[in-house]
Parts: sequence; C-alpha cells; structure tokens
Amino acid sequence: MKLITAMIQPHKLPDVKKELYDKGIYKMTVTNALGAGQQKGYTETYRGVIQEVNLLKKVRLDIAVNEDYLQPAVDAVIKGARTGEIGDGKILITELKDCIRIRTGEKGPKAIG
Repeated sequence: MKLITAMIQPHKLPDVKKELYDKGIYKMTVTNALGAGQQKGYTETYRGVIQEVNLLKKVRLDIAVNEDYLQPAVDAVIKGARTGEIGDGKILITELKDCIRIRTGEKGPKAIG
C-alpha cells in the first residue's frame, strides 16, 4: 500500500481527475494549499506598496492505492498535470503501514479498495 501525494496547479485539477478516472482510480482527497518551489513567487504593487508574494496557490491530492494501481495513478497525475513549465508540481510516494475502513473495520489492502 502506498500514499501518493501530488502538489499540482489548481487549473490542472480537472485534467488530473479525468486521467485518474480513466485509469479506474476514483478515491482521492483534494486540499487547497499554498507553497513555494522553484518559482520563488512574484511581486505586485497594491496601492503603491510593493508586496512580495512567496506562497503560490496549489492543490494537494492524496491518493491511497494498492501496489497494482501505483504506476497507473502516477502516470495519470503526470499526464494530467504536465505543462512543461516551472511550477507543474511534485509527486511524493510514501509507504502506508496500515489502512482501516471505519465503517466496516476492514484493514490493509481491502480497506483501500
């Protein structure tokens, strides 16, 4: 079992969801986030005052998958999120020690579905 955490551009979320759905992956958690990477932010002037904006809007996707779905899910996120420009995002993959479905008490790969 793995946890895929992807940080993507907000406007690419529909494309990523479509690619995941096409691969049969429907379960995910989506969170709005702020972050900075290689883009380093930008400056803007508001009422004559220069402000530096370091944290940019991102969307965080958390997708728990069994081993069979790991590579298809990663490929789907890459295909849906890639623009070829700086700021496309990152994918982090971590090992899941366990998963428990609260409703039924199922554990492990059965709980992920």
